[in-house]
Amino acid sequence: MNKLQTYSLSPTILIESAKEIFTLLKKHKLTESQIFILADTQTSEHCLPLIESELPGGGRRTILLDIPSGESTKTLATAHDLYSRLMEYEADRKSLLLNVGGGMVCDLGGFVASTYKRGIQWINIPTTVLAQVDAAIGGKTGLNHHGVKNVIGTFEQPLATLVYPQFLNTLPKREVLAGFAEMIKHALIASTDLWEQMLKAPYIDLPLIKSLIGPSMVIKEEIVSRDMHETGERKKLNFGHTIGHALESYMMESPERDLLHGEAVALGIMAETYISHKKGYITESLHEQIAGFIAQHYECPPLHESNYHRILEIMKQDKKKRSSELNMTLLKGIGEAVIDRNPKMDLVIDSLTYLERYPFKG
Repeated sequence: MNKLQTYSLSPTILIESAKEIFTLLKKHKLTESQIFILADTQTSEHCLPLIESELPGGGRRTILLDIPSGESTKTLATAHDLYSRLMEYEADRKSLLLNVGGGMVCDLGGFVASTYKRGIQWINIPTTVLAQVDAAIGGKTGLNHHGVKNVIGTFEQPLATLVYPQFLNTLPKREVLAGFAEMIKHALIASTDLWEQMLKAPYIDLPLIKSLIGPSMVIKEEIVSRDMHETGERKKLNFGHTIGHALESYMMESPERDLLHGEAVALGIMAETYISHKKGYITESLHEQIAGFIAQHYECPPLHESNYHRILEIMKQDKKKRSSELNMTLLKGIGEAVIDRNPKMDLVIDSLTYLERYPFKG
């Protein structure tokens, strides 16, 4: 067991065995009358069996709340359904919700827990790379609405976040690599050492990613501990997400399109690195190094110039936007990001064209 940090927020804890889940829950001296487990269909099949025998009982009712997999589930309609199910089971304010799943489950479950009866306690047990290093840490919850990512949400802390890397063995390679994009972001905005480790690795595989989860988690926790409500430094964590979220939302509009959140973030990082270079914040050689690294591991689906206007429309709905201007975090060097930048739309369009034409190898 490795406790990374304990702030007034909530602890994020690396665990080495499923038995530690029950041990940690006992230490919290839980008094809950009922425990609810939120899991999607994928998690129920592949991850819950790894920890089911260690989940708390002790006379409490443990109830599974199952939901469909996929980002399209993260909506008010699903939250409404979960409120109804909690009421049917007579969940009270002493109930506990365990969010066992990826970023979608942690975002949705955190929102439901933080708003049901004005707040019940919850614990995140993230099962994907993306959730373990990013989505489950920091107290942000979120829902998508009208095709826009995370436009509804709260800032509330879980009781704890328990990170069990063994869950990652259940993931397909594509999901693992998608989560790695958030680790790339952490390295670029906060750690030259982490970036150098990534560059020197002969290839990106699960053992390497597992070895970097701890350092990546620490970066996220340290930033959040200093700026819980994203009034300043925490905005650095938005690097790659203004364009990334717009690309993801655009792809979600058609069932024929396929782009995971982490893949969209990787493309967003590449586009916003291009903007950083064009605005004179970073050198051409650094820009090419970052772009080449991302293009080696990811692909860009066809965007088509005729669709740029729709991507920009989505971007204008971004919750970080101020007045009529986009609000971006850009890169000023490895380990150094600048917040509250307002690039012109023409430059953003140029960055999309850059993505469209770049020779990806992923």
